[in-house]
Amino acid sequence: MTDASEPGSPTADAPPNAAGPRLVDRKLLEILVCPLTKGPLRYDLDRQELISDKAGLAYPVRDGIPIMLIDEARRIDKHTTA
Repeated sequence: MTDASEPGSPTADAPPNAAGPRLVDRKLLEILVCPLTKGPLRYDLDRQELISDKAGLAYPVRDGIPIMLIDEARRIDKHTTA
């Protein structure tokens, strides 16, 4: 097992909070829509996902970049979303 503080480990040179949640640009969020329904999305900062309640899909956000591909989206239960 490699300690993250060892030189050469994947996180040794990362800036503080690099592994924490990343924000998506507010302007980008205003123009993005669900590719399936063309409806609005809401941002779940904790899960790093853009949620389409109408489609019941959660699109991942990786390194601050929304992945707006239906095949990459996670199905969600419409009844349990807030």
